[in-house]
Amino acid sequence: MDITVVIPTYNRYTLLKRAISSVLAQTQSVDEIIIIDDGSTDNTPRIQNDFLTLKYIYQKNKGVSSARNLGIKNAKNEWIAFLDSDDEWHKEKIAKQTAFHQTTPEILMSYTDEEWIRNAVRVKMPKKFQKYGGDIFDKCLSHCIIAPSAALVHKTLFEKVGMFDETLEVCEDYDLWLRIAFSHKVGLIDEKLITKYAGHEEQLSFKHWGMDRFRVEALEKLLSYAKSVASDEKYELIKAELLKKYALLLKGAIKYDKIADIKFYEKRVENLQ
Repeated sequence: MDITVVIPTYNRYTLLKRAISSVLAQTQSVDEIIIIDDGSTDNTPRIQNDFLTLKYIYQKNKGVSSARNLGIKNAKNEWIAFLDSDDEWHKEKIAKQTAFHQTTPEILMSYTDEEWIRNAVRVKMPKKFQKYGGDIFDKCLSHCIIAPSAALVHKTLFEKVGMFDETLEVCEDYDLWLRIAFSHKVGLIDEKLITKYAGHEEQLSFKHWGMDRFRVEALEKLLSYAKSVASDEKYELIKAELLKKYALLLKGAIKYDKIADIKFYEKRVENLQ
């Protein structure tokens, strides 16, 4: 089972070295490492000299979705693992995911549990981020429970559902996992096999207010798809989640007296009811 690792990065030279080192330390080696430099202006190009066996690709800054998609397109293997440049894999991550897929070849995506470090302190993960395996579509609707760095995906899934949506500034992972979970089972290796770090600069999740705005975009697309394929049960699940998110965004718009947003979300609610 040959695996390509896609690592998108932007101005994280030091953190990137840690991420790559965690790949090279795996008890089961990967076949290919692709670094997509999304327009870095720091020392990131030097990574080619630090690690001679990886593939380095530079593009003008287009965002993390574009970077990941470019990595997928350039991958020589059928299995794609993702690693964000500020995260780190534990040594047995790839070995345990490989073993899972060898015993359940019908499942074309898996992910692992994770641990969180914020400002150098280990933090407890909130209950809402509990992990699930199998038919997890309903568990993915409220928020993203799958970290990109934990995911291993077969290329055929991208051919079926599409790749990362490059129009979404954030929540692009939430959007893709929902599209996959809509019609495919997802495997879970229920062990903390990655470390996610938070508290440093340039984290997308801290740069945007009202993350539900972007989740709403993903859900609206998926609602149209569910209607087109006559998936009534999933249509109703998506609709219910959209109404919840519209209500929250409307409440915020009213609080801050954003007249245009109030009218916008009132209309959205009206159209769904």
